[in-house]
Amino acid sequence: QVQLVESGGGLVQAGASLRLSCAASRRTLYAMGWFRQAPGKEREFVAAKSWSGASTVYADSVKGRFTISRDNVKNTVYLQMNSLKPEDTALYYCNVAKGTTATMDSANWRDYWGQGTQVTVSS
Repeated sequence: QVQLVESGGGLVQAGASLRLSCAASRRTLYAMGWFRQAPGKEREFVAAKSWSGASTVYADSVKGRFTISRDNVKNTVYLQMNSLKPEDTALYYCNVAKGTTATMDSANWRDYWGQGTQVTVSS
């Protein structure tokens, strides 16, 4: 299975920006995406992008503030997070889909995860 390494998290104030990165250990032709898990809550979908870039999907809570992109040469997916809010505080993970289309359907994502990167937004 492909190994995923997330990075770029940190402690910021509300309104600030962060850019997360997720490096995959090998090339994947599948969609890739970001999820997050806040303390005491279930992991939730954040954003996904197909390998071709033709399809992108965002959770309503981040639409207009977050942008997902990927560099297929570097096998890396990014999450640019702007206008951060305290409710964005969570451990952020990336994942590889089972298919090529970006989707928020949990059944279409694999059941292995990286270590995640912590994002903490203070008010």
